[in-house]
Amino acid sequence: MIEFKDVSKTYPNGTKGLQHVNLQIEQGEFVAIIGLSGAGKSTLIRTINRMIDITDGQLIVDGTDVMTLKGKDLRKFRRHIGMIFQSFNLVSRATVINNVLSSNVPDMPWYKVLFGIYSKEQKMKALEALDKVNILDKAYNRCDELSGGQMQRVALARTLAQNPSIILADEPVASLDPIMADVVMSDFSRINKEMNMTILLNIHHVDLALKYATRVIGVRAGQIVYDGPAKNVTQDVLDAVYNGKPVPKSTDPQKAEA
Repeated sequence: MIEFKDVSKTYPNGTKGLQHVNLQIEQGEFVAIIGLSGAGKSTLIRTINRMIDITDGQLIVDGTDVMTLKGKDLRKFRRHIGMIFQSFNLVSRATVINNVLSSNVPDMPWYKVLFGIYSKEQKMKALEALDKVNILDKAYNRCDELSGGQMQRVALARTLAQNPSIILADEPVASLDPIMADVVMSDFSRINKEMNMTILLNIHHVDLALKYATRVIGVRAGQIVYDGPAKNVTQDVLDAVYNGKPVPKSTDPQKAEA
């Protein structure tokens, strides 16, 4: 479970990334976060694994107050949270399987990392992860031979190979064409259902958010203006999130709490 308790984030320049956010996300949910650029979507995602530190409030993940973690404990905590970026973050000249195997590097002795020595179990786990995202046939291709959609699926396989309980994805389909964006979102949805894995992703494509996510969170100026089932997102909700119009009373998270 992920709990935001009155969480705020103010950047050094005074920008308010988050303002008094209260959320509870259960294990196995597939949550899409929507909103304008600069609304606070990435800040919200990146506080969960401490890529960004909160300023006020409390953030608890699986019973752990993340702001209390330091050094080795913080690194160990992050191993249970997969992170996927828009830019894939792959080594383009390395093979697909070697990119997936790199998920083991933080737990390996330096000499094994230096010489690329992986166990049979690690290799089998990497191949299984590639199979889960339907790209096993590309295991020994170089990543620079792949399309953008294929590279994002490799990034997803690399994350799965580290056995996370939570996957965070920051605009994972923003650079993909519509067809591949749909394919990658379908992969996220299938993994969420088959593995009961919590997935939170930021996304600009509202149609894909409504098609695949079970829950949608709308963010505007660092505040939550909608939090509910994807099927309940109306044009009034989208106007509140994107056009600054009043939040419909029936969907206002603050009204609901009251």
